[in-house]
Amino acid sequence: MPEDTRTESDSMGPMQVPASAYYGASTQRAVLNFPISGRRFTRPFIRVLGLTKLAAARVNAGLGLLDARLAGAIEEAAREVADGKLDAHFVVDIFQTGSGTSTNMNANEVIANRATEILGGEPGSKLVHANDHVNMGQSSNDVIPTAAHVSALVEIEHELIPALEHLQAALEAKSREFWGVIKTGRTHLQDATPIRLGQEFLGYAGQVERGVRRSRHAAEELSEVALGGTAVGTGVNTHPEFAAGVCAVLSEELGVTVRETDNHFQAQNTLDGVLEASGALRTVAISLQKIANDIRWLGSGPRAGLGELTLPEVQPGSSIMPGKVNPVIAESLLQAVAQVIGNDGAIVVAAQGGHFELNMMLPVASYNLLDSIALLAASARNFADQCISGLAATEKGPAMVERGLMLGTALAPAVGYDAAAAIAKEAAKTDRTIREVARERTELSEKELDDLLDPEKMTEPG
Repeated sequence: MPEDTRTESDSMGPMQVPASAYYGASTQRAVLNFPISGRRFTRPFIRVLGLTKLAAARVNAGLGLLDARLAGAIEEAAREVADGKLDAHFVVDIFQTGSGTSTNMNANEVIANRATEILGGEPGSKLVHANDHVNMGQSSNDVIPTAAHVSALVEIEHELIPALEHLQAALEAKSREFWGVIKTGRTHLQDATPIRLGQEFLGYAGQVERGVRRSRHAAEELSEVALGGTAVGTGVNTHPEFAAGVCAVLSEELGVTVRETDNHFQAQNTLDGVLEASGALRTVAISLQKIANDIRWLGSGPRAGLGELTLPEVQPGSSIMPGKVNPVIAESLLQAVAQVIGNDGAIVVAAQGGHFELNMMLPVASYNLLDSIALLAASARNFADQCISGLAATEKGPAMVERGLMLGTALAPAVGYDAAAAIAKEAAKTDRTIREVARERTELSEKELDDLLDPEKMTEPG
């Protein structure tokens, strides 16, 4: 403990805290109890937690439950928390009490001491009380899940969805650019019928478009919050109009829709909303994994690989092989995907921690959900800007179309499946084209062959 301390107290007695700290005894106990990881709640969570305390003070004052002078000071201090001015005073490890009580008290104490200071008092004097005033009408058991939901909701709406829409637009632009490039399709990693490179990219854009839909659904799930249930969902010690009032303030402040749950018991004893949101994010991540893997395979080479795309050269690829360039932007995205899948696994386990009236793994679930959102948003935007926008098609894909054995598919309606299969097998065995063998083994004229084996027609229904 540093020499320069002051004495704070809570229900367990006195505790020495750093003189410069705005937090108090309960927070200091948590610092000593949980020296685990050094990981802290990130800015989005602390912002929403601060705004929740701000809104609570405003609503309680409006309901005649809190002195207006105290409420004004609490609002001012909570605004500083929301704006990040007091982040250094949020010192509790993520791996703490499962309800997040330590973080809730960290916020209560910081705001109470700062509000006390605003009113001219000394920190620790409890002119503004952490529990009686800042935490009025609340419990850690409804505040922390509310902050978890709303912070994730805000980040999905304001960061992830715009990033995905940016990537979707980049993929759609490449689809249009590549529409005239016809190449051999692949199924089972084997040659298939022709496809437009633009159609492949249209598929990628469609995956991301649906990822946006899934993200919006996740946001809708997260918009329902537990606030108002207090300890076990009954709403003891809170005004019946409190939660709806706070939700209205949060909605206005954050530009999203926040609504009080109509069933507080499920809202506090489960992490179902967080779990569903994480599942949606996992789906988005795996969609991005498919796109990134396809693009790096299509760009493999440049001579010994598929080589149908050239990827932007953003940095040297080897410390020993001069001139080597690697698909590093795609690789970065793939590693972010791996982390998102790991985060989802942790959230699954956390969601299993709901026993009776409370889930007791709230902090780690919230931390991982926010981490997944941030990773996907940053990686999707980076992938769009530093990889997708700079892609170029080569001549290698179109050059291989005439040699594609699955052109024989177009012969089947004219000569039958078995005859077309025999032509394809002979072409493969003799290293000739479908056209060359069909000339010998069928009565089809050159014009008929041209019409049947037109790869452009094979990219459309019919």
